[in-house]
Amino acid sequence: MNELIDIVTPTPPSWMPQTVGWAMVGVVLLAGVLWLAWRTARRWYANRFRRAALRELTALQQTADSAEQATLLLSLAELLKRLALVQWPRHAVAALSGPAWRDFLHTHAGGAGDAVPALAALIDDAEYRGAATLAQWPEAQLRATLGACRIWIAGYRHDGHDDHV
Repeated sequence: MNELIDIVTPTPPSWMPQTVGWAMVGVVLLAGVLWLAWRTARRWYANRFRRAALRELTALQQTADSAEQATLLLSLAELLKRLALVQWPRHAVAALSGPAWRDFLHTHAGGAGDAVPALAALIDDAEYRGAATLAQWPEAQLRATLGACRIWIAGYRHDGHDDHV
C-alpha cells in the first residue's frame, strides 16, 4: 500500500478558443446580438406614437357607450389627423381633407387597406355633414369605424424609419 502512486489527472482544457476562427465567430455573434438589440430599440421608439394612439383609441372605445356619438366620431377623426401630423411632415398632412385625406390614409395603410372604406365614411361625414349626421349613424357602423381606426393605426406604414408593429 505504501508503494501506490496517486492517479495524476490531466489539467482541464481551457475555455479560450484554440484558433482565431472561434474568436471571429464570437465577434460576429456579438455584433449580431448588438445589431438586433439596436434595431429592436429603434423599432420600439419609432412606434411610440402608434402605441399612444392605440391607448387613446382604447380610452375612446371605453367611453363609446356613455359619450355622445357625434363627439366620439369627431374624436376619432381628430385622432387620425393628429397621428398623421406627428408621423409625416406637417406640410404634407395638415391641409388634406376629403378625397385627398382618404387617399393619404389608403396610401399609407400598409396591411390595413381594408380599413380605409370605413374611415372614408367617417372623413366624409365628419368634414362635410357635421355632428347631426354623425349622431344618426347606426351602432354597427360606429363599431365598424372604431375597429377600422384600430386596424389602420396598428397597421399603417411610415415610409421612413417605421418598421411596423
